[in-house]
Amino acid sequence: MEKEHVHMFNPILIAAKNGITEIVEKSFEISPMVMNGLDQDRKNIVLLTVEHKQPHVYVVLLDLKKKEILKDNVFREVDRNGDSALHFAAKKADFIWPVPGAASQMQWDIKWYEYINNTTGKKLIFVRNKKGKTPDEVFTEEHEELVKEGGKWLSNTSNACSVVAGLFVTVTFTTSSTVPDSVKQVNKDNKAYKILAGSSFVSFCASLVAVVMFLAILTSGYRKKDFRYSLLKKLLLGLTAFYVSIASTLISFCSGHFSIFKDVLKSAASSSYLVVCLLLITFFAFQQLPLYVHLLWATFKKVPQRNYRFSFPR
Repeated sequence: MEKEHVHMFNPILIAAKNGITEIVEKSFEISPMVMNGLDQDRKNIVLLTVEHKQPHVYVVLLDLKKKEILKDNVFREVDRNGDSALHFAAKKADFIWPVPGAASQMQWDIKWYEYINNTTGKKLIFVRNKKGKTPDEVFTEEHEELVKEGGKWLSNTSNACSVVAGLFVTVTFTTSSTVPDSVKQVNKDNKAYKILAGSSFVSFCASLVAVVMFLAILTSGYRKKDFRYSLLKKLLLGLTAFYVSIASTLISFCSGHFSIFKDVLKSAASSSYLVVCLLLITFFAFQQLPLYVHLLWATFKKVPQRNYRFSFPR
């Protein structure tokens, strides 16, 4: 039987808790026996890494496991309270993941839990701690408030967007069905007329899809498992359709006005409306795309990542 090393201040355990992969790797190079180190609560390096949600350190430990430097049983040990690595993965993060909104926070907690479950073996999901709770029961209990917050965030976002998307449905339907007389007189082979008709159709369809997606979110039950992909994918699809609707409505508006005023503005017409479109789209992109791209990244990122901030001296 291997000797256990219980220390109040173990450097490698402190490094693992704080996500310092270089110290962890170097320590194992010098002495593989550091795997037996425990803190005062009998938590080993794997338990502390999972508890403090340090994905970079955990990847290093998995790599050491593949190289057979770190033994497989280290991943299945429990602490003084009978908590396994999956019990610690089930606990709510005591920090904010670098993702927008409570729904994405919930999603990344689920991803971390599933990631640990898939890499430690399926048997840990049935292990009960000294309080008689399985990891799944701990997860449900720990995330009750976050589920409510995530549901509220999704409801508020969907409510606001669905109202505006509904207005776009009305406006674009009116635009496509009621063409101004001055535009009717334009030759239908004219490019501006074709752009007006096409963009109005795209805007109507996109805004209708957006309304359907936002209503689907509002009528969902906000169950724990729905935060994994279902709800966030609906939100992304709804936002994508909503943004397409805004852009196509702007194009429709500019092409309609171009058809009306092209004879007045003559050669300046094309460049004027092109500049207006580009400026408005650029402004919209700077305002909305960072959040959208961040949400897209958060939804399709397989393994959650911590956000480490360093302050440099001035």
